[in-house]
Amino acid sequence: MSNLLQSFIETNQPLIEQKMDLLIKELKVPSELKEAMAYSIQAGGKRIRPLYTLAVLEELNVQSEDAIVLASTIEMIHTYSLIHDDLPCMDDDDLRRGKPTNHVVFGEALAVLAGDALVTLAFGIIARLNRLTAEQKVQLIDQLSYAAGAEGMVGGQVLDMLGEGKHLTLSELEAVHVNKTGALLSFSILAGGIIANAPSEMMQALKNYAFHIGLAFQIQDDILDIEGTSEQLGKTAGKDALSEKNTYPSILTLDGAKVQLQNQYSLAIEALRTVGLHEGLLVEFANYITKRSN
Repeated sequence: MSNLLQSFIETNQPLIEQKMDLLIKELKVPSELKEAMAYSIQAGGKRIRPLYTLAVLEELNVQSEDAIVLASTIEMIHTYSLIHDDLPCMDDDDLRRGKPTNHVVFGEALAVLAGDALVTLAFGIIARLNRLTAEQKVQLIDQLSYAAGAEGMVGGQVLDMLGEGKHLTLSELEAVHVNKTGALLSFSILAGGIIANAPSEMMQALKNYAFHIGLAFQIQDDILDIEGTSEQLGKTAGKDALSEKNTYPSILTLDGAKVQLQNQYSLAIEALRTVGLHEGLLVEFANYITKRSN
């Protein structure tokens, strides 16, 4: 990780953690629900999605007091998806971010409700942001509902589930991951552009960058599931093969997946080059995503 990216993360990640903790602490809800919500939020994680929102704003030299709040809501939605993804009816995993999964600690019913509470809370918080225009808030809510819903993350999860035990083509696998992983990651990047009122050319470049880096993120995840350990990953290694999931290595071989990873990285950087952002935080994030070990 470069000094630039490390410094950026060390500055902003604590702010995201503090804001999420405060937003949950302020809720007037049963203590058991609050505890279950906080458990998964406080379990750690790289916070790539909220950091991406802040990185776009820094690249565009725009400051917004609402940005850290919006960034925190994106991580809440990501966390909700992990809680539900780990449930016995889904991936049935007992380990997440190196800790017992939410349903293992609190039971399935409360885990489901904690996830529900996080996703609905996120939309309400965005609606109540008071420094963005009404138009910006509607645009953010509209695009987030798309990214997190049936046409994005949820739809991708269904495609992933339906594909288990079947042999998908590469284009079918990409459709899974563009939605399941890429949609919320893309929103995180585009949200920075929306807050900054970026021109259409910049928004298109960010959209192209987000598409390719989202695929790169998933390809590297698939590679790490083979090459990483449970201790490194903070979740059960080798789970994809045991579940007969379609992955890039299963379709392209491990070496082929690594070639595809580099292709997606190159396309992401080229998208930035079209608007003069081929140096700086977004490039450093792309480097980190394609070379990370967890």
